[in-house]
Amino acid sequence: MSSCKHVCKVLLCAGLLSGGAAHAQVSGTVTLTSDYLFRGISQTDEKPALQGGVEWAHESGFYAGTWGSSISWLADSDPAVSSQLELDGYLGFRGDFGASGIGWDVGAVHYWYPGRYPAGFDKADTTELYAGLRWGILSVKYSYAVTDLFGIPDSDGSSNLDLSLGWEFAPGWSLNGAAGKQWVAGSAGTATYAFWSAGVGKTFDNGFDLALTWHDNDLVGPDDTLTFAITKSF
Repeated sequence: MSSCKHVCKVLLCAGLLSGGAAHAQVSGTVTLTSDYLFRGISQTDEKPALQGGVEWAHESGFYAGTWGSSISWLADSDPAVSSQLELDGYLGFRGDFGASGIGWDVGAVHYWYPGRYPAGFDKADTTELYAGLRWGILSVKYSYAVTDLFGIPDSDGSSNLDLSLGWEFAPGWSLNGAAGKQWVAGSAGTATYAFWSAGVGKTFDNGFDLALTWHDNDLVGPDDTLTFAITKSF
């Protein structure tokens, strides 16, 4: 955790120093989804979730934000756990490599699961560093855990690689796809798995978005899930 705190402080100070009188923008979303899947795994036992987030982005490229969702997987794993909420905080820098059309993004994110836990329970709070590239409709992101990964003992050093695409094939309509792999470090390495998704989205002029997405993974064999989500941006 100390290494992440150091990185966060460096990013925060650099962003503030580069800011000056430049402009910043605040944006946010609220989403209702039929199921919350994270890296191919349901966080709500295939039940609906309410989600929302806010981000502050500076024209220098520095940004910071928070995002949250209702969850049930911790309480499902142990009835003595009261946590029903995931809260994420993140900050980083993003920009472009000149006129190449290639964008970059680096930062840190902390996943926090507030609540009451029984003695000896391995809390799921996790901190990751990430770096990503984007080019046209394609993007790739690599994440590295500097703490244990979501409560798995001795799993610090775990990593995740995501590849995704988003193609607007008609005004307001998009095809989206993603594939990724989660590597779990340490003695829990047998939990390493792949996941993938494909879907279609529709954006409206009033700030609403609809998304229909199919998800699957190879962690426990076929586990395909179809989700429907409606999002309001502001």
